[in-house]
Amino acid sequence: MSIKRSSRKRVAVASVAAVVALVGIGSYTMASAANPWRGHDRSTPGRSTPTSSSTAGSTATAMAKPSSTASSTTTATPAETSSSATDSEVTLPPADGQFDYQIGGAYTPASSVQIVDRDREAEPAQGKYNICYVNAFQTQPGDADFWTGSHEDLLLKKNGKLFEDADWPGEYLIDTSTAANREALADIVGEWIDGCAAAGFDAVEPDNLDTYTRSDKLLTKAGNLAFAALLADRAHDAGLAIAQKNTAELDRSDAETAGFDFAVAEECQAWDECDAYTDIYGDQVYEIEYTDNDESAYTQACQAQGEDISVILRDRDVVPSDDSAYHYENC
Repeated sequence: MSIKRSSRKRVAVASVAAVVALVGIGSYTMASAANPWRGHDRSTPGRSTPTSSSTAGSTATAMAKPSSTASSTTTATPAETSSSATDSEVTLPPADGQFDYQIGGAYTPASSVQIVDRDREAEPAQGKYNICYVNAFQTQPGDADFWTGSHEDLLLKKNGKLFEDADWPGEYLIDTSTAANREALADIVGEWIDGCAAAGFDAVEPDNLDTYTRSDKLLTKAGNLAFAALLADRAHDAGLAIAQKNTAELDRSDAETAGFDFAVAEECQAWDECDAYTDIYGDQVYEIEYTDNDESAYTQACQAQGEDISVILRDRDVVPSDDSAYHYENC
């Protein structure tokens, strides 16, 4: 039996959230209109060959919305066939748009970047499509007192002890095993999602969906998907799209159950699982490979799907651009 890795990135950003008006981005109703990003032209200036980190400090500019629409043969995303977004207006990220993963610290993205993913405590990037990172299925290290002090009953326990992530000390898995727990947890995380919307983000990325695979069978896929569906409803009600984060074990039916709109996938080339995402979400998969893996993984990813989806190479801690460990490339 192969052992799956635990490769999620969950670095909190110590910055103050603020409401920022986002320019150049429209919205649409999933139930009645095609995804306006589906016809994104891959030859636009937003797509380029891999670049050195020196380009990342460029001044951000407003992103113009492509005018083309989906063709009649385009496969609908899970959320477009799900009822969770029926009456909500959300904007999906530009298909194959250049992506920047900044959850380890915010910085000015390159002008060619169209999509920026930042921690929920950071401000959105002006003029970009902004994804809000939320650690939804387990706790952040700095939030331990909040959970253990007020909501310990919502944390997973084994033999009476809190279930700690083996790879991320100080992070505890939340307990999605009952409907009552899921509703209570959705109230808490839902407030964070509402905060993302109020700050000006366009989408939310709830991390650690895969805790059921790391819980000694105390959690189930069904329980986590049911919780994800509550978060998707909350996101769509707030006007936000929602991403499937990693968890290549899910199939299209699972994605439809949860109501996900697109995918953020770490190291899918390194682990030979990118098809698990593109088979469901087509060109709305945003892939991050890391510099501490075999360097051929990024090159292979660019060759295999770099013309179809956004693929980037980042340093493992996704540090800001003024850090000596910073690395960013896109293909």
